[in-house]
Amino acid sequence: MAESHGGAKGPAAGAHTEADGGHHGGGFPPFESSNYASQLVSLAIFFVVLYVIVSKLALPKVGGAIEARQNKIDGDLAEAQKLKDQSDAALKAYESELASARSRAQAIGNESRDKANAQADAERKALEEQLAAKLAGAEKTIASTRTAAMSNVRGIAADAAGQIVQQLTGVVPDAASVNAAVDASLKG
Repeated sequence: MAESHGGAKGPAAGAHTEADGGHHGGGFPPFESSNYASQLVSLAIFFVVLYVIVSKLALPKVGGAIEARQNKIDGDLAEAQKLKDQSDAALKAYESELASARSRAQAIGNESRDKANAQADAERKALEEQLAAKLAGAEKTIASTRTAAMSNVRGIAADAAGQIVQQLTGVVPDAASVNAAVDASLKG
């Protein structure tokens, strides 16, 4: 055989590769009924230690995290309610201001309309007075023109009637009878 380090030849001295020929009882030790009591005691001790560790270390951390989370949620809900109340108050103030602005706008519109109507009425009355004065002046002018025209017409009618009578009868009528006939014709 080949030499190895340390000068040992073959398998290590005193080491056996086979098991000692003895058999131990029946089977796998955890399944033997004689070991149940010690296993149950060990299991109970393990669970007590596990319970103490979990209840003293892990549960307070988890409980603290849950409590902190609940406090955060409650704080957020309170903040949200506060903001909602503020927005509701702002909305009410906005609606109130909007209604007030509408009312003011309507009042201003009514006032402007009333002023415009009053101004239009005043201008209309002034225009009517001017037109009435012009109409009265025109009527006076027409009356004086008519009177002048009628006096001219009377003279023309008297001359024409005198000439017609003269042409028809061959006699020149007297001016007083022609004027009386023209006056009677114009009046009647």
